[in-house]
Amino acid sequence: MTKMIRSVFLLILFIGTIALPFIHSDAAETKVYQVPLHQEVEKGLHAFLQRSFKEAKAEGAETIVLDIDTPGGFVDAADQIAKLMKTTDDVKIVAFINDRALSAGAFLALYADEIYMTPNGSIGAAQVIDGSGNAAETKANSYWLAQMKNAAKHSGRDPQYALAMANPEIDLPDLRAQKGELLTLTADEAEQVEYSEGTVASFDELLKKLDLEDAQVISTAETFTEKMARFITNPVVVPILLSVASLGLIVELYSPGFGVPGSMGLTALFLFFYGHTVAGLAGYETLILFLLGVALIIAEFFVAGGIAGIFGILAIIGSILLAGTNLAFMAISVLIAIAVALIGAVVIMKFFGKKLHLLNKIILMDTMDTESGYVSNKNRKELLQKVATTITPLYPSGVAEVDGERIDVVSEGRYIESGKEVVIVEVEGFRIVVREKKKEEEQGL
Repeated sequence: MTKMIRSVFLLILFIGTIALPFIHSDAAETKVYQVPLHQEVEKGLHAFLQRSFKEAKAEGAETIVLDIDTPGGFVDAADQIAKLMKTTDDVKIVAFINDRALSAGAFLALYADEIYMTPNGSIGAAQVIDGSGNAAETKANSYWLAQMKNAAKHSGRDPQYALAMANPEIDLPDLRAQKGELLTLTADEAEQVEYSEGTVASFDELLKKLDLEDAQVISTAETFTEKMARFITNPVVVPILLSVASLGLIVELYSPGFGVPGSMGLTALFLFFYGHTVAGLAGYETLILFLLGVALIIAEFFVAGGIAGIFGILAIIGSILLAGTNLAFMAISVLIAIAVALIGAVVIMKFFGKKLHLLNKIILMDTMDTESGYVSNKNRKELLQKVATTITPLYPSGVAEVDGERIDVVSEGRYIESGKEVVIVEVEGFRIVVREKKKEEEQGL
């Protein structure tokens, strides 16, 4: 009997030893992805979140925790990210407001399945502002209010608070948002109005709240290329980059050879398309259109007429416009770049006296004047101040004789009879100007 008990015990121990790794493996299968949503909400952020969400789904993660700390950002970028969150149905998304979720950050937090906040966290202040820092026009504001309402309804929350975050006309004095003020909720207030499922002090406490303390946490981070793309696609950086490109290329046109200005211009253009391609904003068709434009401009040097150059410039501008999601913003950026280029060209010509060297290959810039050594005929300067006799009347042109030589002359505008003495007062090529001697003497007196 003792021998049998020992055998059974050893068998159980053996089975347990074999099964232990599998039990541990099952526990480790629960995965949580921690994805940071920090700094401004802009176009480059979408590419990073898209990659993180795709990776989480591929790894079989059950929960994605968006670690939010943002002052807000741009409406079009927030719309893209919201669409990404809405289409991620098979993974639970939790917004962990680790300090602040303002403006576009509040909008995105509302698209999460659950919201948790740190004790000092805040959510709200989501009114749309323009580039000057003022409230946006009625059309843009109306659209944003509808978007905030939809975000609240998506997560089953009372939309009046979302609207109060974006509309100062809504009066909520109990929440420090009397008429004229935007609503910003503290952690306690958000929990009170059911805009938060709870308040936690840390990410670890959040995991306990979600019964995920034993889950495998995978933290994602932006790669260098994604950080670069976020910087390059920032709406403040885009017009600066295009202005550097246009100014560098314009300066290069006024310089012999190819040097630093041209290199700067091409580098700026490369960075522009690189950032927008990495961010998923520009496709290969945009790059093809840009390269086609460059090819047409190069062809202009070999094909007369200017048509190839015009189409080349239009193709490059078109590729830049197509590289962004907001056509109006890209158009403004292009206009700024063109204005900078024109100002640069004027400064170079007016203050530095530079000539457009590139056009010398297309247009003849030299003039064939006397000062440059070009003469179309012998210039009879030796005839100046000599006295001639008119053979024919001058009407005002005619023929005169000087030192036995007949020459074609022209008077200063007056009629002179034949047989009159005239003085040669000007010689310019074939044109010999005479004045009646009598008049010459009177002017000398």
